[in-house]
Amino acid sequence: MKSYEVVILGGGVAGGTLAHLLRRQNKTVAVVEDNLFGGTCPNRGCDPKKILLSGLEVTQTVDNMQGNGISGHVSVNWPDLMRHKRQYTDPISNAMQHSLVSDGVDTYHEHAAFTEDGYLQAGNNLLSADQFVIATGQRPKILDIVGKEFFKTSTDFLNLNEMPADVTFVGGGYIGFELAGIAHAAGAKVHLIHHNSHPLKQFDSQLVNEVVAHLQAIGVDVQLNTDVNAIEKQGDRYCISGDDKFKLTTDMVFCTAGRIPNIDTIGLENMSIDADAHGIIVNNYLQSSNRKVFAMGDVVSTSRPKLTPVAGFEANYLAKHLNGNSGKINFPEIPTLVFGQPSLAQVGLPSKVADDNKHYLLITNDMTKWYSYHRLNEPLAKAKVVVDRDNETVVGATVLSNHADYLINLFTSMIDNQMKIDDFNQQILAYPTLASDVQYLI
Repeated sequence: MKSYEVVILGGGVAGGTLAHLLRRQNKTVAVVEDNLFGGTCPNRGCDPKKILLSGLEVTQTVDNMQGNGISGHVSVNWPDLMRHKRQYTDPISNAMQHSLVSDGVDTYHEHAAFTEDGYLQAGNNLLSADQFVIATGQRPKILDIVGKEFFKTSTDFLNLNEMPADVTFVGGGYIGFELAGIAHAAGAKVHLIHHNSHPLKQFDSQLVNEVVAHLQAIGVDVQLNTDVNAIEKQGDRYCISGDDKFKLTTDMVFCTAGRIPNIDTIGLENMSIDADAHGIIVNNYLQSSNRKVFAMGDVVSTSRPKLTPVAGFEANYLAKHLNGNSGKINFPEIPTLVFGQPSLAQVGLPSKVADDNKHYLLITNDMTKWYSYHRLNEPLAKAKVVVDRDNETVVGATVLSNHADYLINLFTSMIDNQMKIDDFNQQILAYPTLASDVQYLI
C-alpha cells in the first residue's frame, strides 16, 4: 500500500490542475487515470472540435463573400483536416502525464475503484489518502433503444478517417448542433433529429429558431418533435425509425443526446457517497457525503454548465480549501456557447426575465447590417442585452453571430465587475472593432 495526502481520480483538466497546485504546497499527490491524461477537452472534446470547426469557418467565410470581392469556392479535405487535428491531440496524453510526473506527482494509468475498507484499488496498487478527490468527468450518453449498439458517439466523430456521405445526429443539444455544422461543411448530407420542439433549451428560444432556420436554409435536414426508437443495419447503411412512421436511411448515426457522469464503476457505494443521475452530490465546499471525499468538474451533480473553465475554477478553489484557506465556493457568471456559423452564446440572466420583471430592460439589436458584419457579408448577427434599470448595469446577454465568442466574454467581464454602462462608454476602444460596437448594444 502507498499513502498520500491527496489522491485524485481523473487526470483531466480538473484533476491535473489540482495536482499541480497541491504540489506547490508540497503535498504528496497521486493521480489515477484509466484513459487519456488531459481528459475530454484536449483529447476528444472542445479543442479537437474547434480545430475541425476551422473547416466550417473558412468555407462559410468564402461562401459569404462570393460576389463581394471573392470568387472561387473552397472545400474541406477531411483526411487533411483530421491529420491537422491529430498533430495536436496525439501527443497530449503523454505530455500531460509527463508534466505531472515532472512535478513530483505519482501517476497510475489504471482503472480505480474504492474498496470496502476505504482505500482505492488502482490496478494492482492499493492507495490510501487523507483526502480523495473524484474528477472522473463524463462520457457520451447512449439512448436505450433497439439497435443502440449501432450508435456512434462524439468521440467517434472527432476521430473519423473519412466523412460519410450521409450522417445523422440524434439529439439537439450543443454537441449535435456543433457536429452537424462541421459535417455539413465537410460535404455530408446531414440530418439532425430532436425529440421535442425545443432544441438548445438553455438558450433564447427566438434566437435558437433563427439558428435552426439558418441550418435548414443551407441544407441541413432538421427534424423536430421526432422520437427515434430503433436503428436497423441494412447492408452498409442504417435505417432509423421512430414514432408516426418516421424512417430515415443514413450511412452513420451519432447519439448526441447528452453526457452522463463516470461514477458507475468506481465503488461509490463502498464509501457511502451520495450521487444521482447527474453526478456526485456535493456541498458548498465541493465535499461529498463522505467527509474525506471531494468531487469537482463534470462529475458533480449541478445545474451549472459543465465546462472546462468551470473545472479549472473548481480545481483552484479546492487547492485553497484543502490547504485551509477558503470558505464556500462562489462562482462568477459562466458564459455558455454553441460554436458554429453563426455561434450562439449566453451569459447571466436570460432575455425572458425582462418580459416578466419591469426591473429589467431588454435591448434587442439586429446587427446584420452593421459594419463589423457587413464587411464579411455575414448572414445573421443579433444580440439581446438585459439591463438592470436601477443600477444601469448589464446583467445578461445573448449573442448570435460568427463572433459571439468574443462578445460574450466582454459581457461576462462587465457583469462580473458590475461595470456601469456609462463607465464602459467612457473608454476609448480601438475602432472599428467588435469591442467598439458594444457601446451601441447597451
